[in-house]
Amino acid sequence: MVRYQETMGIPGITECKLATLMTPLVFDPGDRWEYGINIDWVGQTVERLSGQRIEQYFKEHIFGPLGMPDTGFVIGAAQRERLAGMHTRLADGTLESIPFEMTQEPEFYMGGGGLYSTAPDYLRFLRMLLGGGELEGARVLSAETVAQANRNQIGDLLVGPLKTMDPGSSNDAEFFPGMPKKWGLAYMINAEDALVGRTAGSLAWAGLANTYFWLDPSRRLTGVILTQILPFADPMVLNAFEQFERAIYASRN
Repeated sequence: MVRYQETMGIPGITECKLATLMTPLVFDPGDRWEYGINIDWVGQTVERLSGQRIEQYFKEHIFGPLGMPDTGFVIGAAQRERLAGMHTRLADGTLESIPFEMTQEPEFYMGGGGLYSTAPDYLRFLRMLLGGGELEGARVLSAETVAQANRNQIGDLLVGPLKTMDPGSSNDAEFFPGMPKKWGLAYMINAEDALVGRTAGSLAWAGLANTYFWLDPSRRLTGVILTQILPFADPMVLNAFEQFERAIYASRN
């Protein structure tokens, strides 16, 4: 796919150009699982049906009702003053600051990424999901929609390892190696109890800059950790995430 994009002049996803969406299918739907730009197409569907760009749609239907003032695709002046810097992990284990910013006037806003936010804001979103689509009286999703999102949507297929084609952006990654993992409408589902504490049926995913969250509906527990470090699946961050998660569960026992 990387060679195809280079040959055809298709830009990378973070450039937020509509031509990015023209990548071909690599297999027929239902043949296997692959992490890709599916949710970006969902974003385009939302725009077509609502008549709004998703930046505005999200503000009106998600961020506003849930009280998430620091979440959006566009950075305000006051927010820029509090913007965390991006860093890359060097070979000796140290961190180096690097320039990084999502395009502020893109051809399209990604349905699957590109938002700026804070941990308190994102926890409100996660708490809404734990609440079946509602938080503090504000309902943004129906309970059935959330239930569908939390169910296995790939049948007998399994979520496999993520092999990197760009080591500067991501290491190879696999969560809970050896454990069968499924996929709902928005995130990975661990099919068995995990040693870190989360129970079978818990939900999780991550962002490129080593940002991670999980939802454990049966324990009514959620958490998020944000680090702003590249490449993805940084071993030191994953270790910190594991210790953080273990501590949260230990505090509940």
